[in-house]
Amino acid sequence: MCGIVGYLGKREAYPILIKGLRRLEYRGYDSAGVAMINAEGSLNVYKTKGKVDNLTEYCSDKDVSGSIGIAHTRWATHGEPSSRNAHPHYSESHNLAIIHNGIIENYADIKAKLKEKGVTFKSDTDTEVLVQLVEYVMTKKNLDLVQAVQVALFQVIGAYAIAIIDKRHPDEIVAARKQSPLVVGIGDNEFFLGSDASPIIEYTDKVVYLEDGNIAVIRLGEELKVISILGEEQELAVKTVDIDLGQIEKGGYPHFMLKEIFEQPECLVNCMRGRVNVEADHVTLSALIDYRRQLLNAKRVVIVACGTSWHAGLIGKQIIEKLCRIPVEVEYASEFRYRNPVIGKGDVVIAISQSGETADTLAAVQLAKERGAFIYGVCNAIGSSIPRATDTGTYIHVGPEIGVASTKAFTGQVTVLTMIALAMGEAKGTIDRDEYLQIVKGLSEVPEKIQEVLKTNDKVADLARTFTYAHNFLYLGRGFSYPVALEGALKLKEISYIHAEGYPAAEMKHGPIALIDSDMPVVVIATHNAMYEKVLSNIQEIKARQGRVIALVTKGDDTIAKVADEVIELPEVMECLEPLVATIPLQLLAYHVAVCKGKNVDQPRNLAKSVTVE
Repeated sequence: MCGIVGYLGKREAYPILIKGLRRLEYRGYDSAGVAMINAEGSLNVYKTKGKVDNLTEYCSDKDVSGSIGIAHTRWATHGEPSSRNAHPHYSESHNLAIIHNGIIENYADIKAKLKEKGVTFKSDTDTEVLVQLVEYVMTKKNLDLVQAVQVALFQVIGAYAIAIIDKRHPDEIVAARKQSPLVVGIGDNEFFLGSDASPIIEYTDKVVYLEDGNIAVIRLGEELKVISILGEEQELAVKTVDIDLGQIEKGGYPHFMLKEIFEQPECLVNCMRGRVNVEADHVTLSALIDYRRQLLNAKRVVIVACGTSWHAGLIGKQIIEKLCRIPVEVEYASEFRYRNPVIGKGDVVIAISQSGETADTLAAVQLAKERGAFIYGVCNAIGSSIPRATDTGTYIHVGPEIGVASTKAFTGQVTVLTMIALAMGEAKGTIDRDEYLQIVKGLSEVPEKIQEVLKTNDKVADLARTFTYAHNFLYLGRGFSYPVALEGALKLKEISYIHAEGYPAAEMKHGPIALIDSDMPVVVIATHNAMYEKVLSNIQEIKARQGRVIALVTKGDDTIAKVADEVIELPEVMECLEPLVATIPLQLLAYHVAVCKGKNVDQPRNLAKSVTVE
């Protein structure tokens, strides 16, 4: 949720830390701060409420020298956004400084005990409790920093990724993680820390992903050392990160979200590369080759996900059931993990997460695994926690997604789920060969069809100006288009702060129709498929009540064009592939409405990219 950056080496730390914070600002932006140890041994902590720009302005006349430092962007959990609650936090003596991503669930008990010992606190955060505990343990038991961190973390309940520096040891950073991501970059006699690889890749492509319960001991002039919380030395698994620096820059676009919307044709080509063959008549997934028995003998499939990934799961349910004839359930991971679900051997659980770090989804994976289910991960971030926790899986390979509102990750997830359904359906013999070939060919043509839809951008931008001042929106769809309606409504809510709801079109008569009036824009996905006549009837019911209809129609449809107030034409695709095409104008609509309203598109209020805490 929050963003962590660290540096230890021979360069000046501050510029590296600030650049890293900018790259992680999508993870948290309520406040920001840095801590550096200068050549004289002073530990300087500077922090402000607001974004990284506020921090750099605050630091403009401060001493920011030093070749060791840690930095943080915060998404508030305990304590309101303020300079006082921003990270880094000092220990009481000001010898230590800490940054932290996660939640310490038993912080109140620890805080109360420390107060009884005479420790005073300056913030409302759970994080300050941890650094005060580390210092108390160091002093009481005469331990070094690494030992004190081990002892302190034994007393902690919750999730954390932390980095601590001690001004008495300006050549050392101690970092640790549990259920929150943390990456160590290894350079030439220098080290980098990040919540993900984005602040690191400019300097090195060699990284170590810390495992749960591990502590990284980073010392200048020494090799990276990783130990368990019990002190057992761990084998280093150094990975090579393959990310183009240009992928995490805006590339001339005004916002990351717009860039990522327009990247989707290329991203889906990358997603299918090596999986859909050049003749577009076959799908090959290594997971199905390696784990054929577990997947083909599944009694049922359970998809667990959150937010946009859950919407992708709803589409996956329909296409897996259609092509594989296996019952599929789609669960909110946050509910699944707490309701004692009936799950066990013979079940396949598909966990979907862009970041691979979603706390609820990771917990759902661990629960299902304990009960004997076979776990299949669908993720974007290579080396993240969920892929490491699953039995097998498929990366979506759409590149880093920086905009908080997911766009290309959604279409990448739907593409992977479609390939899973095709590969399993063919292997099981539950799909007709002609239909299989038709869908595979249609899927290979989707990037080209999306490219065509993107040409409607100017039309959608004009349309957005008309509806900028609406207070409510209704999105309707049926069949494969119903999850698209949910996703369209979510996008609008996330970045424009307009209340919006997605509904199955047929359910409109069971309540939502009471809301329809001349002030209620209704977006209807009305492409020419098996439900066309039904959806046309729904549109006529809306118009009879003075509702304003924005219809997504198949190119050349004159019938709905005569009824709807506004029409956006889509190229013709197979019904099961429509979500990949129909979602694009809804992403554009949300984007342009938010821009017209002057909202921060890439960093909407109260949201962060990776929800790594409950």
